[in-house]
Amino acid sequence: MHFSLLLALVALAANLGIDVYIYRRLRAHAVARRLHTGLSVLLSLLWICIICMPKRIGDDAFLARLMWGIYIYWSFYAAKYIGVFFDAVAAIPRLWHAKRARWVTATGIAAATALFGAMWWGALVDRFRLDIVEVDVPIEGLPDGLRGLRIVQISDWHVGTFGTDTAFVSRTVDSINALHPDLIVFTGDAVNRHSEEIVPFMGPMSRLHAPLGVYSIFGNHDYSSYYSWSSDSARVADVSRLHKLQRAMGWKVLANATAMLHVGGDSLALIGVENIGEPPFKSYGDLPRSYPTLADSTVKVLLSHNPMHWSTSIAGNDSCRIALTLAGHTHAMQIKVGGFSPAVWRYPTWGGMYDDGRGHMLYVNRGLGTVGLPMRIGATPEITVLTLR
Repeated sequence: MHFSLLLALVALAANLGIDVYIYRRLRAHAVARRLHTGLSVLLSLLWICIICMPKRIGDDAFLARLMWGIYIYWSFYAAKYIGVFFDAVAAIPRLWHAKRARWVTATGIAAATALFGAMWWGALVDRFRLDIVEVDVPIEGLPDGLRGLRIVQISDWHVGTFGTDTAFVSRTVDSINALHPDLIVFTGDAVNRHSEEIVPFMGPMSRLHAPLGVYSIFGNHDYSSYYSWSSDSARVADVSRLHKLQRAMGWKVLANATAMLHVGGDSLALIGVENIGEPPFKSYGDLPRSYPTLADSTVKVLLSHNPMHWSTSIAGNDSCRIALTLAGHTHAMQIKVGGFSPAVWRYPTWGGMYDDGRGHMLYVNRGLGTVGLPMRIGATPEITVLTLR
């Protein structure tokens, strides 16, 4: 039996056990018991349908519906697990013949309701609530012509998630253009699985404008590795097509290359590497090839999709004089409560500005789109405005 099928069946059995527990606890509330039973049957049928659905690798609309089906199912059961856990804790005093701690059960109901509400707030509201973040970037010895230069960074659009609905993408473009940046950079993951996803969005995305241009790099999703191709040559052809489509939008793709930008008689080296990631993400990037003289005095801004590249190769490396690296990739795991994100358990540099104290800074953008779960809880879509000082 395939492991994923086995896991899905185990989840179904465990969740049915949760439903039985809640059913028994509602024995004194006939109406609530019937409502819960009806909902549980519908959810179980939904999960069985998800398990039995045939694989249709090429159908993006199908995958979007599948994603939403999974999200609906687990939004209910995540809340149920929280409530049942608290209710089970509330029963512990009965071991010494004391009364059940009803306040613990009430707390569990409140926590379960809050989790359910947060998940749907994240799916329906936070996922589309743009956050414009202003950041000053102090660079020692910055030439006069580059002082006050405004760079807008965006990342991880994952436009395939939106199907063919261009409303959010168009609103994002309008918000970026209204900032009147000198330069716009995109740090990877334009699509989820293949180049065709970007076609409906080329109109609004081509409206991005800045005097110094719009530059992009590729992220791990842009290499079409998450799609089932007939051959690797077909995958490579799709990657090449995505390059062409971005250039057709007026974007300048930096694939292990550097663009020298001239402002007021001074120069800025904008370096773009292909994706350099830790396993299981394949590395395509080559920083020395992108800019052979990394130790020179030219002010450099590096676009590198995965922030782990900065952590492993640039931070603390005095022979690599790159003042600022811009990355994305983490999405802050699409969850951020206060200053905390579970992304920190995998990425020590998961969002915001980092400085090694030796002239190397990193900014990690939370991204615009979603992948996997169609929600952002707190980790709202980000447009970053970086001003060189």
